[in-house]
Amino acid sequence: MGIAETIRGRSSGIRSRRGVDARSRLPQADVCLIVEGCYPFVPGGVSAWIDWLFRSEPDATFSVVTLWPKRGPLQPRYQLPANVVGLDLLYLQDFGAAPARHRSAGTQVQRLGDALVDFLEQGSIERFHSVTEQLKAVRSTAPLERLFNSPLAWEVIRHMYERMMPHGSFLHFFWAWRALLGGLFATVEFALPRASLYHTISTGYAGLLAARAGLETGRPVVLTEHGIYTNERRIEILMADWVADTVDKGHNLADARFDIRDMWMRAFEAYARACYGGCARITTLYDDNQRAQRFLGADPARLQVIANGIDVSRFAEVTPAGQGDRPTMALIGRVVPIKDVKTYITTASLLRERVPELRAWVLGPLDEDPGYVGECRALVDELGLAGCVEFAGAVNVVDYLSQIHVVVLSSLSESQPLVVLEAGAAGLPFVATNVGSCREILEGRPDEHPPLGAGGLVTNVVAPAEIADAVAVLLADATMRARFGQSLKARVKRYYTSEQAAAAYGKLYRDLIGNSGRAQSPSAAGGEA
Repeated sequence: MGIAETIRGRSSGIRSRRGVDARSRLPQADVCLIVEGCYPFVPGGVSAWIDWLFRSEPDATFSVVTLWPKRGPLQPRYQLPANVVGLDLLYLQDFGAAPARHRSAGTQVQRLGDALVDFLEQGSIERFHSVTEQLKAVRSTAPLERLFNSPLAWEVIRHMYERMMPHGSFLHFFWAWRALLGGLFATVEFALPRASLYHTISTGYAGLLAARAGLETGRPVVLTEHGIYTNERRIEILMADWVADTVDKGHNLADARFDIRDMWMRAFEAYARACYGGCARITTLYDDNQRAQRFLGADPARLQVIANGIDVSRFAEVTPAGQGDRPTMALIGRVVPIKDVKTYITTASLLRERVPELRAWVLGPLDEDPGYVGECRALVDELGLAGCVEFAGAVNVVDYLSQIHVVVLSSLSESQPLVVLEAGAAGLPFVATNVGSCREILEGRPDEHPPLGAGGLVTNVVAPAEIADAVAVLLADATMRARFGQSLKARVKRYYTSEQAAAAYGKLYRDLIGNSGRAQSPSAAGGEA
């Protein structure tokens, strides 16, 4: 089937893509949403937001491109709404399965290699356009997927190695190149769905595909960054044991030599710069995210904040747990490393010394990272927390909120967590690490008038003792819990409703598409952030 598959309409059948000619016969959507590693196969989080977006804009038609690492059994977790006219899957790691015998002139190799190096080292919409033009020239002789294992690719790798990392391990450079550039080539080779506007919810490869759509179609491109994708990838790369360190820099911070981790991080920054440069509008969930966007070249004139919103009526009947109920805290979220569930478990161990009857729920999907789930369960056993820490899996949180005294978020990175808004709508106090917009939601924005008061407590990351102290204070003081819960509830109603968010996105789409549907993207017009 190649690197992509298509699910048409609301059907459960999957059929292979037939290329650009077949694509032109498919219905054109108002908006093509480009996502990576989530909807409709991963529940909660960004996927829940995407499902909300479709349902909040019933008069608009959508198509979806989901980027996924590799082919495998995928079970949809969401029923596509009637206004979603198609779902395409693009597999990044399946690229280049078929070898080809192809040689090219040295000048072609050098031009392609130089364009890739310039793009990876500096990044911009113009340099990305140069890469796509060089790849177009190569593609004229054979499909890129076939050429990826050809002598041409080998020659390009050698040329890039000599320019970027001649002091490091060629073997490690080779495999890093295959991983990074395979995904890039896959996004270049993909047959774009027809749409009046392209909307990506991250930078990375999804952002590259959106930037390419703007370059090739002249249609406007929108980015909604929930969290700063480059920051999240940087954390993963720094923690990863699968990335080899091949250059011994010792303690010399001035050593400018390039290593594999540098290559990975620089590549994702380059992808972000290209995406920012190609977007007509760059939205994020809160003001502080814009600093990172501006740092990577986003034009301040194109930046906009649209906060997430929730249906507050869904939580209207929740009554917070009372003082006579079993003392309960809960982490509501996926069991994955970025949520730092291990710190939450350690917090429970420390807190149980002061609150022997403590119940510590983990309410969220367990299937995204089975290895990490196993490590968390092992930690529970090691600390003797059986009967205290309970993994409930994916649940309807409304069914649990009336039994919870304090909701806890121990994440290493977040954007604007919906769980904070949901707890607030239910009148529950919150303890959160100082990530994303957690402090802003819990303590209020500087321009909040009249001020509503604190809705919870904020701690440092990876600070189980600090989190345990904060939860202990709230468990012991019902008056404080009630005050915090009511303040957070009032703030959610004032700033974070679904109706407010839906109106903002509806206006954004209308402004960019207009009545004619012929708005021009800055990338097509030759502009660059």
